[in-house]
Parts: sequence; C-alpha cells; structure tokens
Amino acid sequence: MNTEQFIKQLNDIQELMQKEKYKEAIILIEKLKELEKNANFNYNLTHRLYQLDSNSRSLYNQQIILKTIKDLSSKNDSISFQELNQTLKKKDELELSEDVLKREIEILILRNLLTCRIDKEKIIFGSIKK
Repeated sequence: MNTEQFIKQLNDIQELMQKEKYKEAIILIEKLKELEKNANFNYNLTHRLYQLDSNSRSLYNQQIILKTIKDLSSKNDSISFQELNQTLKKKDELELSEDVLKREIEILILRNLLTCRIDKEKIIFGSIKK
C-alpha cells in the first residue's frame, strides 16, 4: 500500500467515526495497523492511525456504556461499577477494567450525554439524555 492509499484509508476511518460506526472503523484500523508494521510510513501518518485507534475504541466503549446505562437507569436508581462491568461483559462482550469504565463514564458526563454522579464505587443515576 502506498502513502496515498494509506491516507485515503485514514480518511475513511475518520468518516466512519463521524457517522458513529465505530466497530467498522476499528476493523479497518486493525487492518491498517498490520500493514503499518511492515511499511515505513512517516511518523505523522502512524501517529494519526494510533490516535484514531484510541479515539474510536473510546467512543465505541462510550456508545455501548451509554446504551446499557439508559436501559438500566429505567429500572434502577444506581449501579456499582462492578455490576455494570459484569453486565457489559455478559450482554455486549465488552471487557474493560474498572478504571477504564470509570474514565469512559466521566467522559460521557463531561460530554453532557450522561447525567449522574459517581459516589465511591456506585453510579447514581440522574436524568439520562435521550
């Protein structure tokens, strides 16, 4: 793959992310990461690839977490991080450390997509943005 094709693929990934198709973006990223191992692309392109990788994985996690919390908040007033993590593993096959889970929830709060508060090891639900 030449540099122009690599750049086009990076742009395609960015477009998928804008359309909130994070799973598809991650699949394409994995293919590019394999190609990048055997190629000699300049640092800026490699950096962009890994930045897109990190961002798409985080946004994918947030998308799943938000959907799960919306479902759970209609039935519960709160949930522990451990219970939420178990639900995510069982229901969505999403395995995160509790630290990463907390960080993703904090980001959702900062993005104003989730209104809740964190009280030690629990998430206390408020009004969830629909």
